[in-house]
Amino acid sequence: MGANRDVAAVLERLAPSGADTGLVGVDPQVCAQALDVDGVAVSVLTDSGLSEALWCSDGPSARLEELQYTQGQGPGPEVGVRCAPVLVPDLARVPSGRWPALLPEAAALGIGALFCFPLHIGSACLGTLTLQRAAPGPLADATMADAWLVANALSAVLIKGGPQQDAFAAAEGSADFYHAVVHQASGMVSVQTGVPVAQALLRLRAHAFRHGRPVTEVAGDVVARRLSFRDDGNGPATAAGEGTDGP
Repeated sequence: MGANRDVAAVLERLAPSGADTGLVGVDPQVCAQALDVDGVAVSVLTDSGLSEALWCSDGPSARLEELQYTQGQGPGPEVGVRCAPVLVPDLARVPSGRWPALLPEAAALGIGALFCFPLHIGSACLGTLTLQRAAPGPLADATMADAWLVANALSAVLIKGGPQQDAFAAAEGSADFYHAVVHQASGMVSVQTGVPVAQALLRLRAHAFRHGRPVTEVAGDVVARRLSFRDDGNGPATAAGEGTDGP
């Protein structure tokens, strides 16, 4: 059974033309409407193992990607590890211990259902496609099939040679790439604390979570030298030396 007409139009426009500057040639909200969901988001896994939000609807989808990146938990990180879909038709029924930090935040965003699909080549996960809806309930069989078609098409966009692959490579090294500042800050924190970059990222995430801030904002403070993670016995401190994690 083929894709419905709206999804077929999305698939036709998904791969950018040589004149497009973006990595995906269709508005994500158009894709969301075609799949009968409230929002979509695509994140990719870089060589360093970090996740980069690449293409997403405004509102809850964009915020959800930021939360998953900050907290390191949720359907996206699970799919990245397992390279298998994570389908949650009713977020309210997920055990609290599965994603303890994410669940209340997602509920506050009005998200009732999440469906996350891997973008992959064989068993190698390239990234994720996440669909979200305010109303709980499973995806219809036809919509599930269409979502896989979109996920597979996005995988092809990422691995295909040509302008879009060149754009991805350029974006990955650009200071304008969505989480480039986090990569830079992780390296700085690694030097400041003498721990590997992966542990430095965890410290950034923990600091962001404790203070209720997006990790990109905290990273920006580190890069701008408004925040240092040098251990003075009181945790991370501002550039002026004022402790920020103490009692």
